[in-house]
Amino acid sequence: MKKHNFNKDILRAYDIRGIVDESLNYKDAEILGNIFSSSLKSNNKVVICRDGRLSSPEMSKYLIKGLKESGSHVIDIGIGPSPMLYYAANYFGSDGAIMVTGSHNPPSHNGFKIMKGVVPFYGKDISDIGDRAINGNWKFEDTGKVDKINIDQKYIEAMMNSSLISKINSNIKVVWDSGNGAAGKIMEMLVSKLPGSHILLNKEVNGHFPSHHPDPTEPKNLQELISHVKDNNYDLGIAFDGDGDRIGVVSAKGKIIWGDQLITFLAKEVLRESPGSSIIADVKASQSTFDEIKKLGGIPIMWKTGHSFIKTKMKEISAPLAGEMSGHIFFADRYYGFDDALYASLRVLELIHHNSTLDNFLNTLPEYFSTPEIRINCPDKEKFFVVKELGKVLEEKNYIINKVDGLRVTFKSGWWLLRASNTQEALIVRIEAKNKNDLYIMKKEIEDLIKIYDLSLN
Repeated sequence: MKKHNFNKDILRAYDIRGIVDESLNYKDAEILGNIFSSSLKSNNKVVICRDGRLSSPEMSKYLIKGLKESGSHVIDIGIGPSPMLYYAANYFGSDGAIMVTGSHNPPSHNGFKIMKGVVPFYGKDISDIGDRAINGNWKFEDTGKVDKINIDQKYIEAMMNSSLISKINSNIKVVWDSGNGAAGKIMEMLVSKLPGSHILLNKEVNGHFPSHHPDPTEPKNLQELISHVKDNNYDLGIAFDGDGDRIGVVSAKGKIIWGDQLITFLAKEVLRESPGSSIIADVKASQSTFDEIKKLGGIPIMWKTGHSFIKTKMKEISAPLAGEMSGHIFFADRYYGFDDALYASLRVLELIHHNSTLDNFLNTLPEYFSTPEIRINCPDKEKFFVVKELGKVLEEKNYIINKVDGLRVTFKSGWWLLRASNTQEALIVRIEAKNKNDLYIMKKEIEDLIKIYDLSLN
């Protein structure tokens, strides 16, 4: 019986990812296909999509080989964003779906996002893949087949049918930037059907990412977008990450609308249509997000960071809207409940018509002082230990702690968060305060707490 060992570092909390030819190779892709197919019913159907990274065609080829070897009917929809795969899983009623993508990671990285049916495949499901590989627990019957099907137009129609295009201001002016990522082609097709004036940046799919890295959470990656918005006097700019599941938005004045602010902006209309609903934001979101949702008559829910965790929680409590600081936005009111940056962009455009400008919206939010997301390098085997031990220390101080995902410690003057990253060998810190002095005090406290583990915020 054949056996296989995956590098333990690539099996993450809600996906599989690694550095190609170092921690992740093409044989891994084939064995993943074998094991995933074997975990499904006989004569199963699996949809495959890939991003535009240089290694993705070969990674996809070996993944499909493995699925076919173990009996799957594979539907290959080609290059596209992750949300197109999620849509395809619903459209075809597949038993599973796998996206070959490195998301917003460097060009040398790649990985897999997996669905079983139309729900996320994560946590124990992913760790079980490693166990099955070690035990050689997969079947080989080579009875599968592969069909290549283009669903680009179907996906675009689904987005447009679930949004209110008629509400979009006919004079709106938007700059778009797909960052040479997998959303470029769909972005171009979608924008051609919208009213208003549009400028498209970096629309060609290019795995070298020549203009800038496709990660809209980093301000430096939005500078080109901001310049075009301001130089052309456009109303806003919209950016996507490498696989099109995260959105970045900038205002006419070039101000960045962060993910938690975007949740607040979108919540008003969602709660108007679904009064009293629960709205989910991840543990990294500003306190103002939860406060504003409550003011709007909604029930704010703080939840774990990670698209798989958020989607599962949404379904559990029937939340119509959820979002993360990182720009994952999920709609389940008129849409499918998965994170789709292209669809989210349509919902943003709907509201620009009603809520005046994004700059006006920002002016309504209370002013807080906060750090960006601070990443502290910390090995996987240590990061969870540090969080656990610090939790004990903070409990002895009788601090108010939310442990839904790491440690979120709340004070009258603000809050700070320390959690273990689910995707990197790192601890994540974020701090928010009502004034700069309190921000400094909280930052100093974290420094003092982590230095005993030879860690630093700098």
